Amino acid sequence: MTKPSTPTFQTLAACALLAGASAAGAHVSLPPGGATVGSEYNAAFRVGHACEGAKATTGLAVRLPKGFVLTDAQARKGWKLDAPKAGSAEGEVRWTAETPQNALPGSERGEFVLRGKVPAAPGPLWFKVRQDCDVGSVDWAEVPASGTAVAGLKTPAPRLDVVAQGVATVDVRDAWVRQSVPGQSGTGAFMKLTAPTGTKLVGISTPAAGVAEVHEMKMEGDTMRMRELAGGLDLPAGKTVELKPGGYHVMLMDLKGAMTKGATVPMTLKFEDAKGAKTTLELKLPVGAPEGAAAAAPAAGGAHQHKH
Repeated sequence: MTKPSTPTFQTLAACALLAGASAAGAHVSLPPGGATVGSEYNAAFRVGHACEGAKATTGLAVRLPKGFVLTDAQARKGWKLDAPKAGSAEGEVRWTAETPQNALPGSERGEFVLRGKVPAAPGPLWFKVRQDCDVGSVDWAEVPASGTAVAGLKTPAPRLDVVAQGVATVDVRDAWVRQSVPGQSGTGAFMKLTAPTGTKLVGISTPAAGVAEVHEMKMEGDTMRMRELAGGLDLPAGKTVELKPGGYHVMLMDLKGAMTKGATVPMTLKFEDAKGAKTTLELKLPVGAPEGAAAAAPAAGGAHQHKH
């Protein structure tokens, strides 16, 4: 365990993703995960709620943020699409229901998709979106005065974290490390991982432990066994994979000291995609289970058998 150093954007972006703040309470949001500088990005705006007092969403208008260059927008059946020309770096993309019957009911979720190239410099990209309904409208356009935290904002703009080359775009949420006592040799770390384009978790390192590996626990007959996933853990595109007590988890062994509640543990996650491209993500995990998390967690010397 180490004291925090001066944060870089890489660390800040990772912490923002770790906190899961990008769309926790927003009714118009982007999928989990970031985008690499200069890359093409599919912005799928998810609408899961009509305006207050309304029954349906009748229109959605996305203002293009500075530095984002539009490639195209996806049409929706029964909706009129108005969009700037390909290559535009300003303006708005708008979808409008052609009839009340084509509107998106408040009880249903829908996606409005546009594609474009993100800026060549890392940083948060805020897409301001106006949602029109059969009654009223909502402008999802609030941006924090500083940083990326949206806590306290009633109508936050959807945010995309643009990260530097070599930094993973994987979204990390609800991460924590199980407490340990002096003399204990091992403990576990847990989190939820979502990769926007699909990748594999192939390695983990931390100065807090001599060994950090991805393990799987499962019953074999009447015995709980644990084994290392030597080939890595697959993260299918857009699917959340949970590392939790009793299943996949990070096993920390040869601990350098006790994991005390309230401390933070620096950890580097290493990924490799199907093309062999390698990326990393720097995180700081809190010690102690969050409220509602399962109390049971793998620890060295437990009743399970370790199988490699």
